Amino acid sequence: MFFRTVATSAAILVALALTGAVAGPDWEPEPVIDHLEPATVSTAIGGASAADGEPGDYEVRESAVTIPLADGLEVGGLLREPVDGDGPGSDGPDSTPAAGRAGIVFVHGAGTGKAADAFTLAATALASAGITTLVPDKRLDNYSTRHRDYEAMALDYAYSVGYLRGIPGVDPDAVGLYAESEGAWVSPVMMVADPRLAFQILVSAPVVPPRQQAAYAVDNYLRNTDVPAGVFRAIPRAVGMSLPGGGFEYADFDVRPWLKEQTAPILAVYGTNDASMPLEQGTRELLASADDVTVRFYDRANHGINVETPDGLLLHPDFAADVAGWVLGLPTTASAPPQVAGAQPEQLYRASPVPQPQWFGDGDWLVGVVVTAGGLLVVGPLLVGGAVLRGRLARRRSGRPGVRLAPGLRAPLAGLGVGATATTVALVAYLAVVARLALDYEKDAVVVQGGWIGVRLLGIVAVVAAALLLNRVRDLRGRVAHTPGTDAGGRAAAVVTTGFWLTVLGATALLVTLAYWGAYQLGI
Repeated sequence: MFFRTVATSAAILVALALTGAVAGPDWEPEPVIDHLEPATVSTAIGGASAADGEPGDYEVRESAVTIPLADGLEVGGLLREPVDGDGPGSDGPDSTPAAGRAGIVFVHGAGTGKAADAFTLAATALASAGITTLVPDKRLDNYSTRHRDYEAMALDYAYSVGYLRGIPGVDPDAVGLYAESEGAWVSPVMMVADPRLAFQILVSAPVVPPRQQAAYAVDNYLRNTDVPAGVFRAIPRAVGMSLPGGGFEYADFDVRPWLKEQTAPILAVYGTNDASMPLEQGTRELLASADDVTVRFYDRANHGINVETPDGLLLHPDFAADVAGWVLGLPTTASAPPQVAGAQPEQLYRASPVPQPQWFGDGDWLVGVVVTAGGLLVVGPLLVGGAVLRGRLARRRSGRPGVRLAPGLRAPLAGLGVGATATTVALVAYLAVVARLALDYEKDAVVVQGGWIGVRLLGIVAVVAAALLLNRVRDLRGRVAHTPGTDAGGRAAAVVTTGFWLTVLGATALLVTLAYWGAYQLGI
């Protein structure tokens, strides 16, 4: 009995491992071998002059504004203007800024994007250098996790550009864009639609399509968290599928055609501690797609070009001065050397097209399988239990034995159903905890390594229960309903048999799903 159980369990484990291997794509990202080499560690902008203005040269006047959009809609915003007349290029003490100031419209990254909460340090610092800045609220009525239209967003931000051009003291032909993260998929569209825009500042720009960037970020975060190798199989299967409920069409948006078509100079900046962006690959794509590209890498800076200080997260000390110097020094700074400078970036793997899942490529199908399996694991035991209960009540009335599961089936059937369910819940909980650790840049070997072992051990318990059940059913020649002393036939027996096989089917569907997500990998 023992050896037969071990052999059957091993056969089921191998079958599940093979199923998981052939059911969808593996994850084999291409390593980056040829790394970028910045010309110098200094991020100073070639051709920039302190005489043009530096952060701190001006007092900043901040005003809440309302920006009209199409169809009678409007968004709020914060306008920051340099007003100290003693700065470079001013008309004299206590005057308002001289005409011809450069202006910057800020384009938000992912999220809600309220002007009061976004770009506060950067917009204020640049205004204090003599640049008028406008941070609009992001329009949210047509923006959600599921639905985003970057071309439509570009049209909305264009109204902020027009608003800033109308501010006294701003040179309409010296207005440009500052786009961060997701905003870097929006701003190139704006540049093509409005060739009058003078420049583009890309902060932590993905450049590659969102789906590729998401897979890259997940891979990087998981590596930083030291997850077991088996967890990586989930990346293409989660990121590559069409997500449940539809939407997410923007996942494959490719901004590179717009980058190739726009002609204004670009300043691209990255923080070397940003694990979410393909720093080197993004730089190479920009250099290949556009002319007059200047790139800077900031040591220890994160996604927002902030660094840890005793006072908390603050902008990298060189960042605002470099950006201001580049903007105020145009057109000289557009092509001034060095083109690529700063700290050495370290991108381990390329962001590449994500393989498409084979079995669960449709997220609705995946959800349907899991929900159906859960329903079967509820309905099946209810049918069995109800038939057995009715049989007991009938026995009390008539004295005749009622229908029940055949001997030796109840415990392994319960073990299979509970084991498959518990393993599924444990896997979901494990991935959720790992995701939180990864996003917080934390490591916890007990949770990350021990949790994965725990999930797989639960899975093995379910497989052993399946092996015991399979062997017992074979011994019974498939007759799973039993009435002591009588023939196991009739309507009650059919109900018990149906409930039994529904429970087995539901548990099997969960085991196959668990195999798909990597819970039963055996190095296959």
